[in-house]
Amino acid sequence: MTASHHRPGGGFRNPWANAAAPAFGGFLKWVLVQRLTRPRPADPPHSAFHRLEPKFAAPRAALDRLLVTWVGHSSFLLQVGGLNVLTDPMWSSRASPVRFAGPRRWVAPGIDFATLPPIDLVMLSHNHYDHLDDRTVRRLAAREPRATWLVPLGLGRFVRARGARDVCEHDWWQETPIGPALVACTPAQHFSSRGLRDRGDTLWCGWAVRTNLHRVFFAGDTGYHPEFRRIAERYGPFDVALLPIGGYEPRWFMQPVHMNPEEAVRAFRDLGGGGHGTVMIPMHWGTFKLTDEAMDEPPIRARVAWREAGLAPEQFWMLAHGETRGL
Repeated sequence: MTASHHRPGGGFRNPWANAAAPAFGGFLKWVLVQRLTRPRPADPPHSAFHRLEPKFAAPRAALDRLLVTWVGHSSFLLQVGGLNVLTDPMWSSRASPVRFAGPRRWVAPGIDFATLPPIDLVMLSHNHYDHLDDRTVRRLAAREPRATWLVPLGLGRFVRARGARDVCEHDWWQETPIGPALVACTPAQHFSSRGLRDRGDTLWCGWAVRTNLHRVFFAGDTGYHPEFRRIAERYGPFDVALLPIGGYEPRWFMQPVHMNPEEAVRAFRDLGGGGHGTVMIPMHWGTFKLTDEAMDEPPIRARVAWREAGLAPEQFWMLAHGETRGL
């Protein structure tokens, strides 16, 4: 890939046709017009979402084990190659710049923060509040001063200012060895901002982790894009692919930046999952109410799309909050 995702004059953009992030005017149309004129589907009670007792290995899993525990949303504890890895850690009660307003958690984090094993690596996908949480970054940096933080271009300053010491910024396709693993920054179709004037100032991405025995893909927050096959060619075949399935309605607004369940299954097939025994683990659903689909709709649609694609049922792991599964 060329550097076409670098914006002339600085900052970043999606390099593909029809992949521009939604404009602020579209956001106003959505929340001030559509939400007032079109009823949204009813959500289930919070009790419909189960939280299981995590069964992660402490302090670490054996070198030949791969364990995945869902904390919630896009936060996972990955135990691979003897490393403990966190993706987009988010332990706060709201995905918001303030504590008194904004989307509130529907389910408590699947792992109590105090019970986390020692963390070796933190991988961040971008700077939105449901993925990059100020308070969680500060808590982790204080608790795990030796952890390595891998972040997309432009985010190093944010995490260093909150106490992280070992920080490495990455552009798409850049790689870093971490102990027994090779970690690569991969393309994603999304955008960045934490305010009204910083859109695209920092990069967004996914991550691939490769050891001698296992390979894991974390897609980050993304719309469907044409680079999934190339990611698989470089870093697959994957044992596990963590793919977002929620945050997709209204489609006219969200399509460039969030896959719906059907697109997530398509991305899984692009990654070669149908032919290599790869497991798909859905994420980015069931934790924060961010968009207009019902909270329980993404897994229902994902299961239907999986079945219609003719994929093996045992390769689809719909985790509960806190659930640990392993290879």
